[in-house]
Amino acid sequence: MLKILHAGRRMRELLLLTTVGLVPVISGLLVMIVQLEMKLAENANISVREAVFSIDQALNRLSEAAHRALPLAGKPCENVRSALQDQVVSRSMLRSLTLVEDNEAYCSSASGSMDYLSSLTLSGQQVELSYGQPDNRRKLLVNFYLQSNGVGVIVTAYASQLRNELDAFQDGLTLVVEFDDRYIWSKGDSRDAQPPSQSEFLANALSAKYGYRIKGGYAQGFTAQEIRQSMLQILPSLMLVGIATSLIVYLGLFRTRSCKPESAANNP
Repeated sequence: MLKILHAGRRMRELLLLTTVGLVPVISGLLVMIVQLEMKLAENANISVREAVFSIDQALNRLSEAAHRALPLAGKPCENVRSALQDQVVSRSMLRSLTLVEDNEAYCSSASGSMDYLSSLTLSGQQVELSYGQPDNRRKLLVNFYLQSNGVGVIVTAYASQLRNELDAFQDGLTLVVEFDDRYIWSKGDSRDAQPPSQSEFLANALSAKYGYRIKGGYAQGFTAQEIRQSMLQILPSLMLVGIATSLIVYLGLFRTRSCKPESAANNP
């Protein structure tokens, strides 16, 4: 009977030590997960705002090019085409400059049809993503429209300018820049079969200056992957804390058992 009681006491002590040792491990992991999720959510919100600033800067450069060419708008094409071409050559980011009069594109530094550009002047948009001429859809383009007093300029640049800005964000967050129903991100655009995954901690910000929207989010499974990596880093330390806690409790139990016979001997 005494052996059974002794075994039961040992089992209770073992369960107690195991529970005490697991408490700091489990609580530490829970705190780590909460802090990681808060960090990811905060990073998404901050990054979309920073991305708006970066894309605005890229579009500001197109705006500067448009203002530079605007004095040529309304003049005969044969008199200003060479000047347009010189301005394009002087800025590597530009693909073409197109002059507009009465909402019609009439003169461009590049050859080819200008009909697809005229649609921008009637859309009410200042910036759009374009697939270029209907017979040449290999490059995604950005069209920037500036108008004044019935004339205007359309600046066309390669959308890689925007991708370069997005590539600066190397923290696992997927950023998508949306212009109306078209979008671009660091590894694709709206011509892809499906948009990128952004299902975790989705945040968005609107450009007050140019009207586009940026959405930022982590791909499905990204948070779980980050949790696993963080657990591998922190778990050894938590295990040491758990073992130390169990050892302290065990020593306390051992001292308690040692004191009982002495108390019994002193109190016959």
